[in-house]
Amino acid sequence: MRILITGGAGFLGTALANRLAAEGDHVRVLDDLSAGERTNLNPEVAFVAGDVRDVPKLWSLLRGVDCVYHLAARVSVPESILYPVEYNSVNVGGTVSLLTAARDAQVKRIIFTSSGAVYGEQREQPVREDAPVQPDTPYAVSKVASEQYVRAIGRLWGIETCILRIFNVYGPGQPLPPSHAPVISRFLRQAITGGSVVLFGNGAQSRDFLYIDDAVDALVRASRLAIIPQPVMNVGSGIEVTIAALVDAIEEAVGRPVHRLVNQEVSAGVSRLVADISLAREALGFAPRVDLIDGLRRTTAHDKRFVDER
Repeated sequence: MRILITGGAGFLGTALANRLAAEGDHVRVLDDLSAGERTNLNPEVAFVAGDVRDVPKLWSLLRGVDCVYHLAARVSVPESILYPVEYNSVNVGGTVSLLTAARDAQVKRIIFTSSGAVYGEQREQPVREDAPVQPDTPYAVSKVASEQYVRAIGRLWGIETCILRIFNVYGPGQPLPPSHAPVISRFLRQAITGGSVVLFGNGAQSRDFLYIDDAVDALVRASRLAIIPQPVMNVGSGIEVTIAALVDAIEEAVGRPVHRLVNQEVSAGVSRLVADISLAREALGFAPRVDLIDGLRRTTAHDKRFVDER
């Protein structure tokens, strides 16, 4: 299969590109390298530097492509609050540009990676795909708007689309930017180096954490189906973990106590968010295989080597 991955040099995109290439697909990656590293890509993956809003470049890359994975996006929730114009331009504008080019190139299928963040605060947990979306940050709004474009334009122009709402992905090699780092990579680094982890609120807020290999498995399965039976599906572990329990699991993974600081003056975001993955189980045959402790141990082994090398 001939595949294009936008944002394919990022954390999730790289793992996906390498998996597809290993399975014999012809994979191209488009990435502006604002948050990715091309050196992590399999040498068999064709890399192209560029912006997902560049329609002429997209036209040239999409000729002969069977399936597009659209991962390119700005992804930091706190950063989106500071730079909503940039998030709208890249996330929404980039999606519309891709859809326009895909129409002209006669691409058959687009798989869009959305986010569990679109749900916002929900009373019913685990959250199902038919729950009303309640985005409460510019990042989440950009994902909802992109979803609507994908579904509407796909229907109008005859492109088969699949939207996967992916929850909190973690694993070896996840970037650790100086600000707004993902919670697991931030906590692990602090635990490994003997620092303190900061719990916002009281640590009772909960999330759904998914190991990188399981997230990639769901994405790959979506391209292998003859037809997409469900247009929108949650992709998560289906297991609710409080942030305080996450720190307990990290202590077990690293083999040492972790010092905790509590900051109740900073918002901890939505109180609960866990995915109902029934549709993905049925439609994709998706079943997460790596539990939290195992995933943290695998990630810890990678991060310990990184710390030792420094």
